[in-house]
Amino acid sequence: MTQRRIASVRKAMHDRRLDALLVSSRSRIRFLSGFSGSHALLVLRSRAAFFITDGRYVLQSRSEVKHFRRCIAKQSLLEEAAAQRMFLRARRVGIEADNLTLAQYRNLRKLFRGTTFVPADDLVDDIAIVKEPEEVENIRRAAAISDTVFSEILDSIRPGVRERDVAAEISFRHKSHGAEQDAFEPIVASGERGALPHARATDRKLRRGDMVTLDFGCSHRGYHCDLTRTVSVGKVSRRQREIYNVVLAAQQEAINAARGGMLARDLDSVARSFIARHGYGKFFSHSLGHGLGLEIHERPRISAFSKDRLAAGNVITIEPGVYIPGIGGVRIEDDVLVKNDGCEVLTTAPRELMII
Repeated sequence: MTQRRIASVRKAMHDRRLDALLVSSRSRIRFLSGFSGSHALLVLRSRAAFFITDGRYVLQSRSEVKHFRRCIAKQSLLEEAAAQRMFLRARRVGIEADNLTLAQYRNLRKLFRGTTFVPADDLVDDIAIVKEPEEVENIRRAAAISDTVFSEILDSIRPGVRERDVAAEISFRHKSHGAEQDAFEPIVASGERGALPHARATDRKLRRGDMVTLDFGCSHRGYHCDLTRTVSVGKVSRRQREIYNVVLAAQQEAINAARGGMLARDLDSVARSFIARHGYGKFFSHSLGHGLGLEIHERPRISAFSKDRLAAGNVITIEPGVYIPGIGGVRIEDDVLVKNDGCEVLTTAPRELMII
């Protein structure tokens, strides 16, 4: 698999007239080399592939990294690349502009005079956007862990429990079930705080009548899942139930519509138009979803402004929401595998309104 990915990158480099590619982001390094550590660089050329790390990762890189010449740096990683003359006679080198600081870019220019560096952030992403079966299985396994955690934490959702305690329980149970880590800091937003789409868990105690938004995920072998459910602590009002039903129906409309070949913005429009027709359009304040993989947010982006087109093998989230200041909010999110004739929902936690 690694060799196939390297070959695909080299073809893309040739098409863009790049003599070399410098890969610096952790997720793209893991995608191409299998390395799961925190400090490395890759340099790809048409007939050579270099992996550079430091002395902390000698043993780990030996077991994880294949098909690359491994270099253990005794200086900075870029200085090691210069010392090993990895860009010798390379006139055009692709870089990940979204992952380099200005200081690092200046250092590149200083170390490799005469070399032209051009942004190539999407080069690896264009390959990684379509998931291979093994990648899908890793996401599926992560989703199964988070589905289990959701079922287990429902006993923690009761009056008097702090949001922060629920979030801690989510993290603990992720690790207990074999996850590498949380995909992101769990969101637990209760009552009026549910109107904050990315609210951080606080010391606020859950109260009877609260709607509680739970947004969390985990990683398995580096691949992420992302799950959101909104539950009720005790009886819900007529307005709360109406909002929940609108969001749930909008999500189902989008799930039914999702398929390879459609524009991502058209999928966003399916849910957004449905919510607008039911009077809550101005309260749906974010995009419908995003791609999943070695990053928790990656392409394709499912928004009204996206230029991406869905393809079979994309794994995306579908997560409409309604957020009303002073009242609260509802979001329901699932992970789906896009296919040519529809999609497969990878997360399995119940979506009907739970009254606890």
